[in-house]
Amino acid sequence: MKNLVLGGVGSVTVVDGSKVEPSDLGNNFLLDVGCLGQSRAKSVCSFLQELNDAVNAKFVEESPLALIDTNPSFFSQFTVVIATQLLERSLLKLDGICRKANIVLVAARSYGLTGLVRISVKEHNVIESKPDHFLDDLRLHNPWTELKQFAKSIDINDKDPVVHKHTPYIVILVRLAEKWADAHDGHLPSTRHEKNEFKDLIREHMLNLDEENYKEAVESSYKVSVTPGISDEVRQIIDDSSAEVNSSSSDFWVLVAALKEFIANEGNGELPLEGTIPDMTSLTEYYVSLQKIYQAKAESDCLALEHHVKDILKRIDRDPDSISRAYIKAFCKNARKLRVCRYRSLEEEFSSPVLSEVQKYFTDEDYCFAVNFYVLLRAVDRLAANYNRYPGIFESEIDEDVPRLKTAAVSVMSEMGLNGAPLSEDLISEMCRFGGAEIHPVAAFIGGVASQEVIKVVESEHVRYRP
Repeated sequence: MKNLVLGGVGSVTVVDGSKVEPSDLGNNFLLDVGCLGQSRAKSVCSFLQELNDAVNAKFVEESPLALIDTNPSFFSQFTVVIATQLLERSLLKLDGICRKANIVLVAARSYGLTGLVRISVKEHNVIESKPDHFLDDLRLHNPWTELKQFAKSIDINDKDPVVHKHTPYIVILVRLAEKWADAHDGHLPSTRHEKNEFKDLIREHMLNLDEENYKEAVESSYKVSVTPGISDEVRQIIDDSSAEVNSSSSDFWVLVAALKEFIANEGNGELPLEGTIPDMTSLTEYYVSLQKIYQAKAESDCLALEHHVKDILKRIDRDPDSISRAYIKAFCKNARKLRVCRYRSLEEEFSSPVLSEVQKYFTDEDYCFAVNFYVLLRAVDRLAANYNRYPGIFESEIDEDVPRLKTAAVSVMSEMGLNGAPLSEDLISEMCRFGGAEIHPVAAFIGGVASQEVIKVVESEHVRYRP
């Protein structure tokens, strides 16, 4: 909660019907000794408000379990529901409630030295996926008229050393790609041999070996050979059945439908131009001119897409101005980075696990301990439901709880299709030794991960963690 409040979310509502106990002081730094005996929800809410008074912090003094069982409509008012330390039975119910109302559920669990974060949502649409590596959208394989004209206005054979060594590599590549195409029946370099020959062609135009702009042109020469069109990921999105929009479609899918029309018309098979260029060796006036050319093309593409958006909104009987220009512009700029993530419900995860995936991770050295803990956390919930307490909570019963937990874990594994799979005896003993404790550093880490995922959901940025 702290990370969300400091991040500036609009409002938060803390739901908790308990009073502050001494054990709470060890795992919740939003509480102090003065809070003992008081409402935990009210006390936490008071401290959260101090962190950021611009956030509307509210509290409800009622048990989350009671609300889940008796007042499920309560949750429909929220964008995201974060459930902490809920047992499996209640979590399954809450997931059903949230999915029915199309609300994102984030389940966070801290247990001893381990924990779990699970995000459940029908569909998460990402505009700014922020991939680690992405090719600049320069369109050197298919330059438009204004870019060609600008490139032709610069003499790449100019003997003036200042001009020659400060001609942008974009201009060099556009000019030499055209020269190559003229000599190869209109084709750009495609094979490895041809690409090496194209690099040699670039080097032939160098006057001196220290010309950084020509070195940049050689390093970026592969951009001329980029396959035109759109990626498989974006193709799957525009061909998705959700792109057949109606009055109840989300803004994202309306924009996807408009994008599909743009590609088929003004785009000539291409996505809208991003409109940015990277840093490069260049005279200032050349670089500024290039920036303006790319920005003008991007703006033109955005206007064309906006026209399609308004037409579609009219066709589905919605206000043509209901989608903001800023949203359309952001969509255009990031059209190559769109992602649609769909996730299974908790019920589907528990009742029909993907056996091949489970087996793969269970036998993988890097993941087997995580899968063991996943199984044991579910087993802990079953034991808690049967005995009304966590295993190991009483030191005198740890020896008895170990075989009980193992039996519950074997049952979970059997339901997952892992009959006979080995389970770490040491981890079983450790889970009992934890005794349901919430250790502050672990709880803080789990809370931090959960808050990051919530921010991704709210801002539609990045591809979310896959549970």
